[in-house]
Order: sequence, then structure tokens, then C-alpha cells
Amino acid sequence: MSRTIFVSLPVTDLQASMAFYESIGFTNNPQFTDATAAWMVWSDAISFMLLTHAKWQGFTNRPIPPKTSSEVMLALSCDSRDAVDAMIGAAGAHGGTPDINPIEDHGSMYNRDFTDPDGHALGAMWMDMSAFASRDKAGEL
Repeated sequence: MSRTIFVSLPVTDLQASMAFYESIGFTNNPQFTDATAAWMVWSDAISFMLLTHAKWQGFTNRPIPPKTSSEVMLALSCDSRDAVDAMIGAAGAHGGTPDINPIEDHGSMYNRDFTDPDGHALGAMWMDMSAFASRDKAGEL
């Protein structure tokens, strides 16, 4: 099996969360989806497992943090600046909160942060990799 990442997230409303993640570009893998969990695919290497609170608590006894906290921020790469803006628009239209942090526009890097309906922090980002081709490994972004 190739190396992949599965990000598990506790959600209050599985159907609403599935609709939210589909609206920002994920696809559902129905083979691993039921009334308590949904496998949402971002790429061949990255997937999110959306878990109802009851299902989540079957994996850990750690408390589910409130919507107002963030343990990590996951950045999702987009193909263009317009795609970043489109993701933010879809997030806001489907129960998320757009632009939870100031927009970062560094010319060759563009990032906008948002939350899903449960307050999980995500970022939509685009980078012009050709702008970094001439930088050495010690260079700054």
C-alpha cells in the first residue's frame, strides 16, 4: 500500500458535513460510508473520515474540542487563485465560515482559511511553483 493520510474528524451532522466537503471538491467513497462515518476523498493520497460523535468516541476517550478551538489547520492545495476563491465561496455557502484569518497574498502564494460546519480549520492555498525554482533550499517563502 502506498503512503496515504486519513484525517479523522468528529462531526455533529454527517449528511451536512458530507455535503460541505463535496461542495469544496471532495468525493465520497460509498464503499466505506454508512450512518456513522463517511470516507471523503481529496486525492489518491489524502482522505478525510467524517465520524459522528458516537463513532468518534469509539476510537478515543479524549473530549471533542469546541468549535472555537483549533488543534491543527489543514491546507488543501488548489490549482489557481480562482480555485482558492471558489473553495472559500463554497465553504461559506455550505455552513462553513470563510476567512477566519487575514487573507495571505504573497504574489506567488495565496492562502485563505475557513472552517467547516464543526469548526475544523482548513486552508485553501495556491502556489506558483515556478516562482520558487530559482531559490536555493535555504531561501525563504
